[in-house]
Formats: sequence, structure tokens, C-alpha cells
Amino acid sequence: MTPLVDLAGKRGLVVGIANEHSIATGCAEAFAHCGARLAATYLNAKAEPFVAPVAERLGIEWTAPCDVRVPGELDALFDRVQNEWGGLDFLLHSIAFAPKEDLHGRVVDSSAEGFALAMDVSCHSFLRMAKRAEPLMANGGCLLCVTFYGSERVVEHYNLMGPVKAALESATRYVAAELGSKGIRAHAISPGPIATRAASGIDRFDELLDRAAAAAPEGRLVDIADVGSLAAFLVSDAAKRITGTVIPVDSGQHLLG
Repeated sequence: MTPLVDLAGKRGLVVGIANEHSIATGCAEAFAHCGARLAATYLNAKAEPFVAPVAERLGIEWTAPCDVRVPGELDALFDRVQNEWGGLDFLLHSIAFAPKEDLHGRVVDSSAEGFALAMDVSCHSFLRMAKRAEPLMANGGCLLCVTFYGSERVVEHYNLMGPVKAALESATRYVAAELGSKGIRAHAISPGPIATRAASGIDRFDELLDRAAAAAPEGRLVDIADVGSLAAFLVSDAAKRITGTVIPVDSGQHLLG
């Protein structure tokens, strides 16, 4: 009997690995364990040494730089997908950014430039990836992004990323609706707080971790492997009739706020 989550032969692009502890790493590990062929991106030459060991350990076929702020890099990435594989079955978007001075201040004080940059990197880049992935998913596929419950309720110190993630979740629903007729599904995964390099930019993040563990009905935090298990299921054929969702993986924290 074929395993419920079987990704053998599926081609997946993982965008957002920064190091061994990234959420994208947990997802890539689950994808690889289920038999997927993978490619992954690193931000720039400075980040490459931290991503290369992950790629080697997981058997990732190839890696490439991708800074969505640099003109042409995203197009070059998808051109390589076309040249290397001729198609794509799933994509994980796990990148976010906001300038520190805007992230650490009040939302009402955020600069227009900082807000626009955070929205471009954290949200609109998912739409740009969906557009480039669409013709590569001739037989259908799945697009995933990563959000956080600060999108729907105020989380102290999450600040500017709250409205940005809310926009990302809305964008995901529209992607699912617009590409559904082509068999392309879209989801936003919403993990509880995890101690990653990206999260360390949030002011007083350790306090957020402590509050999350205390509030969750299961009384514990999630880790990158928990997120990976959900991601692998969502991109598999076992989830082929599920689309347009925001799915929490947070030990039940979303139930209580």
C-alpha cells in the first residue's frame, strides 16, 4: 500500500532556508523524507555557507541565490527550475522582512518606505512566485507560505508584521481561487512561535515564546519538524481536495489567544 504522504518523483522548490534551524529546513527535511526531489534558495553569498550543509544533508539537488529585492534574481530562479526540471509540483515561500526601525516601533509610526518594503518581501513576493510557478505546474501543484497568528489578533511586539501577514493570508486565498481551475492549490501555514534567526528580530521574542508555551492547551511549543509534517501532507496527493486554508500548527494556542 502506498504511504498516505508520498512525494516520490515530485519536484519542490524551497525558498527561505537560512540555516539548520529555519522553518524552511524543517519543511525540506519532511519533503525529502517523503521522497521529493528538492531545490532550495539562499539569500546571498554571505548566507550560502549556512545553507550548503543543509542541502548536502538532505540531498537537495541544487541551490541558487534569491533575494527578491534584487531585480532579476527571482526570474533567474524560475528560469533555472524550467531548465533543470521542466516543471514544478510544489513551492514553499518562507521569507519575511521588515526594517528594524519599523518593526520595533508602533504600526502607526511605520514609514511608508518600511511598510512597502515589508509588504513587498513578505507578501507580494509570494504572488510573484505564484505567477512564475503557474506555467510550470501544468499538472497542478501546491503553493505554501508561512504566516503567524499575529495576523488576526494583536501580539505584543509583533507590530508591523501583523498587517503584513494578514495581507499574505488574504493573498493566499485569492491565489487558491484564481489558480484552482488549473489544479493549483495554495495554503498558509501558521506555526506558533519558534526560535529561528528570523524571529530573533522581533523585540522581546523570548517573552513571546514563554507566553505561547503557557497559553497552549498542550503546554508546549512546536518545532520545525511539526511544521514540516503539515507541509508534507499539504503538498501531497492526500490533500488534493484541500485549498485556500490558513492552518495553525501551534499546540492549540490559537484557541485561547
